[in-house]
Amino acid sequence: MLFNSFPFLLAFLPAALILHGLAARFRPDWRLPVLLALSFVFYGWWDVRFVPLLAGSIGLNWFVALLFLRSGAGWLIPLAIGLNLAVLALFKYLNFFADLANLVPGLTLPHADLVLPLGISFFTFHHVMYLVDLRAGRAPPYDLLRYALYIAFFPQVLAGPLVRWREIMHQFDEAPYARPDAAERFGRGILLLCVGLSKKVFLGDPLGALVNPVFQAAAAGQVVTMAEAWQAAFGFTFQIYFDFSGYTDMALGIALMLGIVLPQNFDVPYRAASLQDFWRRWHMTLSRFLRDYLYIPLGGNRHGLALQFGALFATMTLGGLWHGAGLTFVAWGAAHGAGLGAGLLWRRAGLPMPAILGWALTFVFVVLTWVLFRATSFEAAIAIYKGLFGLAPTGGGLRWRTLALAAAAAMLGPSAWVAVQRVQPSRLAAILCGLLFVVLLLKIGDDANYDFIYFQF
Repeated sequence: MLFNSFPFLLAFLPAALILHGLAARFRPDWRLPVLLALSFVFYGWWDVRFVPLLAGSIGLNWFVALLFLRSGAGWLIPLAIGLNLAVLALFKYLNFFADLANLVPGLTLPHADLVLPLGISFFTFHHVMYLVDLRAGRAPPYDLLRYALYIAFFPQVLAGPLVRWREIMHQFDEAPYARPDAAERFGRGILLLCVGLSKKVFLGDPLGALVNPVFQAAAAGQVVTMAEAWQAAFGFTFQIYFDFSGYTDMALGIALMLGIVLPQNFDVPYRAASLQDFWRRWHMTLSRFLRDYLYIPLGGNRHGLALQFGALFATMTLGGLWHGAGLTFVAWGAAHGAGLGAGLLWRRAGLPMPAILGWALTFVFVVLTWVLFRATSFEAAIAIYKGLFGLAPTGGGLRWRTLALAAAAAMLGPSAWVAVQRVQPSRLAAILCGLLFVVLLLKIGDDANYDFIYFQF
């Protein structure tokens, strides 16, 4: 059930809001069980076979947390984290490791055709965050209901944002519709939903129609012209932004209508003047996860420049592997690790960097590395790079107007969250939002709808 589908927008979401509202109004003690039931229905809509996996992971991790608190046995937490990562590796990386092993002459391991459960990377990381903080004494115990809702809350279970326990747990016990600004928050949630859906429908999907044929041609071994390569590289740069930030805006809007404020995930990343700044603006919740649960435990900046560089490189390489079970994702992450390391050395040397030059270098680097992220193989990526660097026919027909419009929408103005907060409640705003929603429904019904890109991770 996609956020950008009729079943979700016209059936599940209205039913969820009505049931949640009735529970909050007449039986407040039912509010959290209703949200949890809705979350499992939403998750099971994709493939009911994986509902036991989600429920089992919640029950096991909660039970381990309970045992740890009662026994004080520190080994329980690393064991649970290891089991979580093992399950993730089984579904997501088994074939990847088999392919690596098959590089050894004479070794032929078969592929296991396992279906990747949606959201497994995200709910695994939620378990890890809570367990690590529990062991460190930062997280308190929670009952099974609240812990289950933290993991399975349907607006964010499939593709984030990655929410820390301390950002959401206290909100479960609030009375969201008793607030004086409840109606305003609900309205801003609807507006965020429409803005995010607009990003996906009006910008992300049309860009995908320009990008996908070029990368498919590259994967098929065809020659990619210079114009096609630049169209694909720039197009995917903006497509993934509108697709993923649009999903996040919708998730934040839906959660806000349910009385929950989720953390922002994007802050106009293509205005970043350095690669470090880019990762403070792009997929912000993942960046904070990588920093606090990987980079700092690996040493961070506390043990000298060499170890800091190594921690940066290892963190980003593993972050690339988290995005996808392929060497192109590893290379993408490693490239960003090396780029962040180069920026670190530049700052340590005290060398100047004009803001406009820093922005240009950062943007070009990000565009070039997105090719690795999108390409299905190194051969396909090389075909694109040949076009980008003039080692292929020039070609023609670059859709520069579409790309210019996308660039303006991505780089100018505030983030969606900030823009929505600035809108003053009024009848005109409500009417315009309603008309936009109707137009979006007509557009969804008229066109083929793409899955959100991050659902594959």
